[in-house]
Amino acid sequence: MERFRAVFFGSPGFALPSLDALGEVAEIVAVVCQPDKPSGRGLALKLPAVKVRAMELGLPVVQPTKLRTGEFAAWLRAQALDVALVVAYGRILPPDVLRAPRLGCVNVHASLLPKYRGAAPITWAVARGETTTGVTLMKLDEGMDTGPTFAAVETPIFPEETAGELGERLSLLGAGAVRDVLPRYVAGACALAAQDSTLATLAPLLTKDDGRMDWSKSASTLHDHVRGMSPWPSAFTSARGRVVKVHGCRVVEGRRAEARPGQVLIADKTRVVVACGEGTLELTSVQPEGRRVVSAGEWVMGRGVEEGAVLGA
Repeated sequence: MERFRAVFFGSPGFALPSLDALGEVAEIVAVVCQPDKPSGRGLALKLPAVKVRAMELGLPVVQPTKLRTGEFAAWLRAQALDVALVVAYGRILPPDVLRAPRLGCVNVHASLLPKYRGAAPITWAVARGETTTGVTLMKLDEGMDTGPTFAAVETPIFPEETAGELGERLSLLGAGAVRDVLPRYVAGACALAAQDSTLATLAPLLTKDDGRMDWSKSASTLHDHVRGMSPWPSAFTSARGRVVKVHGCRVVEGRRAEARPGQVLIADKTRVVVACGEGTLELTSVQPEGRRVVSAGEWVMGRGVEEGAVLGA
């Protein structure tokens, strides 16, 4: 099949396999990513992962600060593009940009649309206890992930899998779909299917406070929450008035009827077990504020928590 002309939009590491896949089937005219951002205590400029890979591949990089002035859309039109591929770019594209390529802009979305439209589909799918997810290829319109779809790849979510681990798998699934399906889309061999918006769910942008653990919820719900918030923003609670991130946990049997949600039932050198609204949760690894990640036993031995304490109080 003849190679087609494309521009790639993307910023974080999730997009890298799709960038590589696009390079196998298309002539990449340019790579568009978000501007470099100050990072760390020294506020040194941090390059988006996609920019780093594009530079390694010798591809031109464009980092517009504004998309709605008309200048960027005019530049895109001048490239005589067949299609633009958008993977975790992180900004909403205005109508004139969406229309600039001959066949519009195609998005790799990390959910089975119309479920989990929005900025954080992987995190919310895990945190809400979903057992399956996938990636969808869609033609972008002016809505939030509302455009017609033309391919989907489904995969299970494993019981102990974190959002970070699932994201790595979905990035590869998305790349496979780009490699296998996008050339057929450009050739006109893919039918577009409208989404059923009555089935839509949302995956809003994450904030740090989304990581807060609500001990009145069930142990299984909190277990999913911890998995979903890993690696960012991290699930967290408090002990002795200080923030404690929870990196690992498991649901265990048993609960004292009189225990309060968040009450530490067992705290010894081997384990920490906490009462939930329903059931109990064993914390396996935590990170006390200002310290490294430790096992629950190390946390107890360091006097970070004791039996009878109520977490999150």
